[in-house]
Amino acid sequence: MNIEGEERGKLDGVPETLSGERTEQTTESRTGPTSQSPPQSPAQPAATNFDLNHPTIISLLYLSSFVLGVTSIVGIVLAYVWKSEDHPDWQDSHFQYLINTFWIGLVGGFISFILMIVLIGFLMILAVAVLVIVRCVLSLINAQKQQPMPNPGTLLA
Repeated sequence: MNIEGEERGKLDGVPETLSGERTEQTTESRTGPTSQSPPQSPAQPAATNFDLNHPTIISLLYLSSFVLGVTSIVGIVLAYVWKSEDHPDWQDSHFQYLINTFWIGLVGGFISFILMIVLIGFLMILAVAVLVIVRCVLSLINAQKQQPMPNPGTLLA
């Protein structure tokens, strides 16, 4: 007996679900009469309100540096490059704010690392990390609203 021939005979043709062709009888047997079903609109992608603008990208790179380590360097380079390019006015304050955030984190982390010898550095590194996270989140919030940062030159949040 030729099993391959029998199976091959069963697999000939395109299955109904792949061909896109359905008979009226098949549709009605699954969902009932088609006259009672409401008209379906074509599938539309869900609208997202998340704007991936330049300050948002830099803030996300800074935040991801807590996990990956080196992405803050990419973020500071992008901040300096994008600051010199044409951009909407509201982004000027974000670039300055995010550049300050990087330098605050770097200097604060360095001083905290040195002060770990006397144990106060462990608390300081935690405070610096919280400060950087808060500054990044504030920048993200204002960037999504496309509003400038209120005080880009401030050291605290």
